[in-house]
Amino acid sequence: MLPERRSRGSPRLAFAAPDPDTVGPEGIAEMGTRTPTRPDTSRKPGRITSEGRRLLEEQAEELRAESRVMAENVRIAAAEGDRSENAEYIYGKMKLGQIHKKMRFLGNRLDVLETVPQPAPDDGRVHFGCWVEIEDDDGELHSFRIVGPDETERGENYISTDSPMAQALLGRSLDDDILVKRPIGDLEAVIVGISVREPGEAGV
Repeated sequence: MLPERRSRGSPRLAFAAPDPDTVGPEGIAEMGTRTPTRPDTSRKPGRITSEGRRLLEEQAEELRAESRVMAENVRIAAAEGDRSENAEYIYGKMKLGQIHKKMRFLGNRLDVLETVPQPAPDDGRVHFGCWVEIEDDDGELHSFRIVGPDETERGENYISTDSPMAQALLGRSLDDDILVKRPIGDLEAVIVGISVREPGEAGV
């Protein structure tokens, strides 16, 4: 069985802010540059599935399109007169700053995230990207897919590698007992299913 391969994803997408001269004397290049109140985690190393990277890139493209539309709206509003009393200009400028902040964050994430090709190695162990089914002490079944922190919103049962459940599952094998340390109480369970492809796909 070949070892799990990992690669850096596609080159970082460049997000250039619109030319300030097209908006007005103040420009928009400095929008969204207020001192952050939380630590900047945009360049924190991490892993992501190839599907997850594609979705982040699509989000980045959508933000670029939204930025172009909003920049034009701000330019038009700026030409209408006194900006201090121009509600459309003030709102547009604020909104554009928020969009650029999201663009910078996504650009940084795509730059540092390590893409793990899928499917994961099919060697009977739980790897990054695998679907796992467990049975708890009450006989209830629970299914999860282990992914990076940047893609847990893709589905209800997508869990981050940083979560206690994923930490208890990674590297384990079928029929292994696991103990999940949780604030609400420890969970004991057994692994009853491991799949490198989404259950329901052809051949799974």
